[in-house]
Parts: sequence; structure tokens; C-alpha cells
Amino acid sequence: MGNIRQMSRPRPKKTQTRERKKTKIRYYDYSLLAVIIFLVCFGLVMLYSTSAYSALVKYGDSMYFFKRQIFFCVFGFLGMYVASRIDYHKLAPYAKKLYWFSVLLMALVRTPLGKEVNGARRWLKLPFDQQFQPAEVAKIAIILFIPLLLCRMGKEVNSLRGVVRVLIWGGFSAACVYILTENLSSAIIVMGISCFLIFVVHPKTAPFVGIVVTGFVLILILVAVLNYIIQDAAASGSFRLRRVLVWLQPEQYASGAGYQVMQGLYAVGSGGFFGKGLGNGVQKMVIPEVQNDMILSIICEELGVFGAIIVLVLFGLLLYRLMFIAQNAPDMYGALIATGIFAHIAIQVILNVAVVINLIPTTGITLPFISYGGTSLLFLMAEMGLALGVSRKIQFEE
Repeated sequence: MGNIRQMSRPRPKKTQTRERKKTKIRYYDYSLLAVIIFLVCFGLVMLYSTSAYSALVKYGDSMYFFKRQIFFCVFGFLGMYVASRIDYHKLAPYAKKLYWFSVLLMALVRTPLGKEVNGARRWLKLPFDQQFQPAEVAKIAIILFIPLLLCRMGKEVNSLRGVVRVLIWGGFSAACVYILTENLSSAIIVMGISCFLIFVVHPKTAPFVGIVVTGFVLILILVAVLNYIIQDAAASGSFRLRRVLVWLQPEQYASGAGYQVMQGLYAVGSGGFFGKGLGNGVQKMVIPEVQNDMILSIICEELGVFGAIIVLVLFGLLLYRLMFIAQNAPDMYGALIATGIFAHIAIQVILNVAVVINLIPTTGITLPFISYGGTSLLFLMAEMGLALGVSRKIQFEE
């Protein structure tokens, strides 16, 4: 019995101090990669549906634009992979050089190396009947250089002098884009990226809100004045002013400069909520260069408002992943790079949607990952590679 009682007694627990070891897990944003792949695939489907008729009429091959876009997609994904494997810290010493290199490329547009397309001189000639848009280099140069400048300035950016200094660098690049390549939309994007980065790092919000509200009021006053003197302005031969006139009164110019705008609005309005069905749109046969900046109007016609909402949700997910990377980046430089990419995508999507529904004058800005354009797609994929490269440096403790 004594032995049984002794065996049945609970054994004293040994007090052992266990130190929980924290292991660091490297992160990779597969969600961002999935959204990019889905956007590119969706863009290819819509590009073929949109451009098949015009490509058949113009080149005798309904898959002309589609095949070229696939070619750029393949190289874009390769470029994205290479960019994601590069440590973004190693790019910092070359950021300023890339900035001045972009200015040089834009200056070459004004030389015989430049090429004019549809009345705009924005491209450089390349072999094998290819063309290259230097404004895209300016965007990625700003995304790399302005964050470096802000990191080096430190608390100086909180002062008016620091803000002006950053704005001078961003404004000079934007002015080169506008003057040398006659590309107002890209100039707005370059300046918008610079301003957004300053807004993110600056501790005060009220001054920026005041500037935005004041600018919006001034724009409304300018529009009212232009609308009042529109008859006198109609006699002007200014290219920019004609676009403003078409925006204010598109019906009066429906057979001329306002033809693309009106046909795009017809496409948006005729799609209803669920659209006419993929490939059943008819406005793509009459809208000039519909595969570029007006492709969203055909999405609305064939897939309806529902299709447009899906596109905007995808871009929302893309921006959310970029914001997540920016918030969890291991250092300020990586966070600001992701923030600059966020600003670029957001501004470009907003401008394109606003042009399609005629909220602003036509600017020629494309819809990222969906519109046709080799240079734009390649540099967008490079930016996504940079964002994925920043995500690779994120570490979480388990």
C-alpha cells in the first residue's frame, strides 16, 4: 500500500525557464503579384476585344496590337523579376544620375531623333520601327530620386525652404516633360508624385489641405471665365485651348475635335449595368485609337458598370498592397519608393477615368496595365518590381 501511495502521489514539477526564441520570417507580397497578373491578363483580353477591328482595317491582322502587347508583357514580367531581385539600396547612388539622364532623353525628342505621332512629338525613334517615350523614364527617376532627397534632408523638409527645394527638383522635371515632350498629363503625374511625397513626410496637414481647396476654387473660377468668353476663344488656334473648348461644349464639336469624347460617352452610356457582352461593342469601330486612352469606355460598353467597378476594385487592391508595403518597409527610403509608386498609379488611374467620363479635358493618359503601349507597360512593370523588391526586405517576427 505504501508503495502504491508513493507511486500515486503527483510528482513535483520542475521549474524550467523556457526562453521563447523569436524567428524572423522574410516576406514577399504574393497578393500584389496576383493582382498584377490579373490586371495584365484582363488587359490583354480587353485589348484584343477592343482593337481587333481597327487592327484588321489598318494592318490586315486582327491580332496586331494583341501580339505586340504580349511581346511587351513577356519582357515586362522579366524586367519585373529582375527589378524585384535588386536591392533597392544599391539604386540610391544612381538616382540623381537617372534624373539627369531622363532630362537628356527628353531633350533628344527635340532633335531629329524625335518622332511625331498624331500631331504630338513625344517619342524617340528606335530600330525595327519601334518608338520610346522618355517621359516614362522621368516618372521612375522621380520615384527613385525624390525619396532619396527627402531622406538626406531629414528634418529640413519640415521647413518652407526644404519644401521649396524638393518642389524645384520635381517642378524642373515636370517642366521638361511638358516643354520638351509636349506631354501635359505626364508632367502632371511627375509633379503630383513629388507633391504627394512631400505631403507624406511633412508633419503638418492643414497647409496642404488649404492649397488643394484654393486650387480647386481657382480652377472652378477659371472654368466659369472660359465658359463665359468661349465664343471669343473659339477663334483661337491654340491646341490646348481647343481641348478645353471641346471639354466644355463637346456637342458643338461632335463632328470634329469632340468626336472621340462624344463617341466614348455614347459607349459608356450604352453599356448599362452588365454591358452588351464581351466582343459585342460597336463604338470601338468608330472611336479613334480606342485601344489607348479610351479603352475604359469599351469596358463600360461590353461589361457595363459592373465591369468598370471590377477594374476599379482591382486597382484599389493594387494600391492597398502598395500602401501595405510602404507601411511595413524596413526603412524610410523603401517606404517612400512604394509611396511614389502608389502616387503614380493612383494619379494615372484617376486622370484616365476623369477623361473618359469628360470630367477633365482629354490628356492622352492611358489606363495602367490595360491600355495598349509598350513603353508604359515596361516601366510600370519595372515599378512593380521595385515594390516587390521593397517587400522582400520586410521581416516579421514569429
